[in-house]
Amino acid sequence: MELTLLGTGAPDGLPRPSCPCAACARARGPWARAATALLVDDALLLDLTPGAVFAAARAGRSLGAVRQVLLTHPHDGPAVELPPSLPPAGRVPDGQVLTLISGHRVRAVPMDAPGTGYEVGSPDGERLLYLPPGAAPAGLDGRAEHPYDLVLCDVVGRPDAVARLRSAGAVGPATEVVAVHLDHDAPPGPALDRLLAAAGARAVPDGTTLVVGEYPVVPDVPRRVLVTGGARSGKSLEAERRLETFPEVVYVATGGRREGDPEWAARVALHRERRPGAWRTEETCEVAELLGAKGPPLLVDCLSLWLTDAMDRVDAWEDARWREGGQEALRARVAELVAAVRGARRQVVLVTNEVGAGVVPATAAGRRFRDELGRLNAAVAAECEEVLLVVAGQAVVLRG
Repeated sequence: MELTLLGTGAPDGLPRPSCPCAACARARGPWARAATALLVDDALLLDLTPGAVFAAARAGRSLGAVRQVLLTHPHDGPAVELPPSLPPAGRVPDGQVLTLISGHRVRAVPMDAPGTGYEVGSPDGERLLYLPPGAAPAGLDGRAEHPYDLVLCDVVGRPDAVARLRSAGAVGPATEVVAVHLDHDAPPGPALDRLLAAAGARAVPDGTTLVVGEYPVVPDVPRRVLVTGGARSGKSLEAERRLETFPEVVYVATGGRREGDPEWAARVALHRERRPGAWRTEETCEVAELLGAKGPPLLVDCLSLWLTDAMDRVDAWEDARWREGGQEALRARVAELVAAVRGARRQVVLVTNEVGAGVVPATAAGRRFRDELGRLNAAVAAECEEVLLVVAGQAVVLRG
């Protein structure tokens, strides 16, 4: 089964008409995307968009043999002129199956937002799933019999859709996941590729033809990632976005609770509200034990608070105690954590802070913390496949 993507953008396209934002200003040339529409084996057109005939021609295809046009979502804006060679466009009621004269079998999949998803099976047995913008499958209570060969969905806008499909077994290790309905909230260029690769997905240019069921090169998801940056740089958000498409995540909060500190409580609440409801939180600094155990991905936020706890345990803030064994005790605890990161078999994303690029602390204890955090960051970074520095909300790749 061959699938040609006549467009891969949001319903308004990218750039959006008359939108002055920076993302739309940069969406030119290969980064420009027409509204998403799919042509399956030249026989089935999923979503009818403006300029579909010309888009097909640019891709070396023709709509002359199309026998069915199906819509996935309400199409706002001016009416799209129906080319005379195409049959009328329609939608299949949820749960119903449509068999085409070409031998393709189409099943309408219910969504949790306005629209309809379509599962398309070829006469040879390949299967793809196409979801509308801003929607995820509804009612995935049981396990899928087999994973799809290809899934096309709004990975950036609804990463939980991929998480639901993974949880149900509908997306497996060999499933190719392609991001469509890309809007101006998606990062441009390499940043988009990096974000999607962390989810095991990818984006392709308009006009790309994919062979469904052909063995794809599934993006390699890095097993260990370190995300560093300054205060309010966006590092925690960057770390969380890397795991949004996984059905289960253990969020390791090393800061704990601080009684009588409403500002700290507000920070913790903000983080919790932002995380998916299916994530489980562990408030602990025993990170090495979690790294050594089997289980779903870990998100550790953050190493600087972990180090604060470690220095508290060995009384490393006092100069005399530091000289009389505190340094050795802290280094041993750090070495244990670094060894656990090296030996981790589960996926892990670690967050830390950069504190050594500003004013030199006025106290010996402050300078000690700054130095030890720098050493800890360097040691953990050496064990990670990918290291990111987040500055002003922008992630810079240092490794990977």
